Amino acid sequence: MVQENTVNQTPWHSLSIDDVLARLKTDGERGLSSIEAGKRLERYGPNILQPIPRPSAFKIFVKQFANIMVGLLIAALVISGLLGELIDAIVIGVIVFFVAVIGFVQEYRAEKTLETLKKMLSPTTVVVRDGVEKEIAVKDLVPGDIVILYTGSKIPADLRLIETVNLQVNEATLTGESTPVSKIVEPLPERTPIHDRFNMAYAGTVVTYGRGKGVVVATGSRTEFGKIAGEASAVSEERTPLEVRMDEVGKRFALIAGVVIAVIFLVELTTELWSGVLSLSFLVEVLLFAVALAVAVVPEALPGIVTATLAIGMGIMARRNALVRRMPAVETLGSTQVICFDKTGTLTLNQMAVREVCLYGRHYKVSELKSSNDAGLQTLLNAVTLCNDASISRESGGPIVRGDPTEGALLLLAEELGVDVENVKRIFRRVYEIPFTSERKLMSTVHQGPQGTLTVYSKGAVEKVLAICSAIFESGQIRPINDEDSRNIMREAEVMAGKALRVLAVAYKEVDEVKPEMVEKELIFLGLVGMMDPPRPEALNAVKTAREAGMKPVMVTGDHKLTAIAVAREVGIYREGDLILTGEELDRMSDEELDRVVEDVTVYARISPMHKLRIVEAWQRSGYVVAMTGDGVNDAPALKRADIGIATGITGTDVSKEASDMILADDNFATIVKAVELGRWIYENVRKYLAYLLEANLVEIAVISSVALVIARVLGLQGEEALPLLPVHILYINLATDGLPAIALGFSPPDPDIMKRKPIPRHEPIFSREVRNFLYTVLLVATPIYLLGYITALEHGVEDARSRLFFMFIANELLLAINCRSLTHTIFKAKPHKWLVLAIVWEIALISTIMALPGGAETLRLQPPNTEDLAWILGGGITLSTSIELMKAIAHGRGLKSKDKYVVSEALTV
Repeated sequence: MVQENTVNQTPWHSLSIDDVLARLKTDGERGLSSIEAGKRLERYGPNILQPIPRPSAFKIFVKQFANIMVGLLIAALVISGLLGELIDAIVIGVIVFFVAVIGFVQEYRAEKTLETLKKMLSPTTVVVRDGVEKEIAVKDLVPGDIVILYTGSKIPADLRLIETVNLQVNEATLTGESTPVSKIVEPLPERTPIHDRFNMAYAGTVVTYGRGKGVVVATGSRTEFGKIAGEASAVSEERTPLEVRMDEVGKRFALIAGVVIAVIFLVELTTELWSGVLSLSFLVEVLLFAVALAVAVVPEALPGIVTATLAIGMGIMARRNALVRRMPAVETLGSTQVICFDKTGTLTLNQMAVREVCLYGRHYKVSELKSSNDAGLQTLLNAVTLCNDASISRESGGPIVRGDPTEGALLLLAEELGVDVENVKRIFRRVYEIPFTSERKLMSTVHQGPQGTLTVYSKGAVEKVLAICSAIFESGQIRPINDEDSRNIMREAEVMAGKALRVLAVAYKEVDEVKPEMVEKELIFLGLVGMMDPPRPEALNAVKTAREAGMKPVMVTGDHKLTAIAVAREVGIYREGDLILTGEELDRMSDEELDRVVEDVTVYARISPMHKLRIVEAWQRSGYVVAMTGDGVNDAPALKRADIGIATGITGTDVSKEASDMILADDNFATIVKAVELGRWIYENVRKYLAYLLEANLVEIAVISSVALVIARVLGLQGEEALPLLPVHILYINLATDGLPAIALGFSPPDPDIMKRKPIPRHEPIFSREVRNFLYTVLLVATPIYLLGYITALEHGVEDARSRLFFMFIANELLLAINCRSLTHTIFKAKPHKWLVLAIVWEIALISTIMALPGGAETLRLQPPNTEDLAWILGGGITLSTSIELMKAIAHGRGLKSKDKYVVSEALTV
């Protein structure tokens, strides 16, 4: 076993590769065995930094008391106790405790959901274990593991490099220097400072170019990065705009309470001074009113619900392959107006297969190649096998491509035509390479054969390969290439692209020595390879749904223009009259010119990552909310700039994932559309929840204020008699009655037309027109009904009037919960779901049980309802509920023509 102090203190950069492997007791080719890796994981622990301490359950509970709404309740509790209202004080105390419990449960669930999401977002890396390349979680890395590095890889631990091919690493996260550093494998002097250790790759840095291998020498907090930095959360826990707006709601309600109390105080003070006597009863009356109003103004179930709803929504999305990394993205998703996405893998299956090969004018289907005796075929097969970073493994009997799907298709072609891929790669050793990048659209490798011969193989975009060729292989002969040859080749490529094939050109040459500046010059053109990645079966419906939801799908791809159009037309993205732009055309356009046409372009072809950034910015300048997908290192700027940056989880690099707001676990366009639907659904349910809770508070304030300011004075009611509802009644209505139905509304199914509406405007307040006019309607219809019911019962005594008003509130709240199932559709179209029905049944059973228990009615200071009370209770509830349903029906009918629902005048008309 490797000694831990040896791993921590050894100057790895000063040792030779053999010494490093020997000290770590590992094999540079086969890596560790799985058994040994397991033992080392137990010894060294997981490859993670020390986590940021999470708040304890006790701290989360105490935190619930530190907000303005609960503060008002505590003030009410203290005042009630000082005035001798012990029952009210005890009930308020119990309610405050349960408010804290509800907030605690919601926030604790949110914490657990976020922790689960972090586990789902756990990054992976490719290692060699038991002689086989395999993908494992970064946290499972141990000293001695052999890690494979590619362009775009994020270094998962501190590595001593043992193989490099043009490897460059950006070490800005460690050294602050943004210029990529070229890496080597030779040992360096022991005193070499960290930023000059060119044979090391440190955790947290990023491969920007080339490829390589490294052996893990330090993990977790023992890495250089771990010594100087805390853990960067995979899921951002920033306060969401919705949370900020909820704080504003609390402050506004507190302000309303303060203003009304001040008015009552001034009225009472004026009355007392007019009478010439300033009595203690004046102060008591004002304090009693302050307690009632403070209780009425607080939507007790609200604290913590917003964060919890969004966090739980993130969990639901994760189960459906959309991993949301930043909570505000859930809100932004509902506002998405433009979705810019790549074709390959997102819209298609990402299962490339070669369909056609063109060898100087002759087109072959794959089945025909098996009997072909074309002299250039074997050279072409060698080229696509060797100029290739993919590999094929066989699991459960079938071939599994590891690496780029396009390169995988080329290997599968070679295998199908009889090439022993592994043997060819072993015999012809790669000695130099120039990797493929999105900007170059070209890859070249140099291989040394058994006799020491050196051969260059290149593959890439047709125009790029043609540009580096000076000869052509035709009928077994090599001759100079001319302009007519180039035109013919481009024409053949267009014919193949017109069949929706992705076309690559292949070339080669033999050389005497490796001269980097000459590798991609004077090559011999071999032929064209056409492959297809068919659209996903669900893509057509997903595009249709996106359009119906008011979103514009835009294809942004590096593929040939004709290939892009063929696929875009098949799935319904491209329509006659739409514009198509290529990368070259985009380069010739100014930002102003792009702004003029951006809304008409549905397909961008031959696009580089920096073009993506221009496209995002053009849409944003036009005022649109844009989502953009990406998978490469250079896609990061576009992903960060987009309102919703979406990284592909399968093909995406670590850099693109960290720059994103959301990761597609299945790289599927349909998942993006589904995520938008979920974002709208979650946001709409929060609105329903708020509308339902706040209407009760507003009506309570209106009724209490009306009685205290007007009715009590007219009828000569004083002190506690001037309160239509006691604090204990208001608390029961707000928490016991509203609590469960409100939570059930948070889990309501989406409205039937949620994906047929336009996106939610970016800056639309949480109190949208629908919410505001729902609140106006309830306030205008319910307040007179409550006051009339209360006044007509006063002849039987204040306690009878309070009881009637209390039961009217309960009945109305339960019926309003059904109305809130949808703020736009009637209950006939958006029927109550089972959880809402169960919540309502529970509330009815609860109040019935309390009233039936000995001492229950006395504790709440209530009288059982009589026949007249029942008529008011049922009649008032049915009148209010019917008014809201009529308003929804009228507004929806007019909205179909005017596209403007829930107009205030319509609410007033009803």
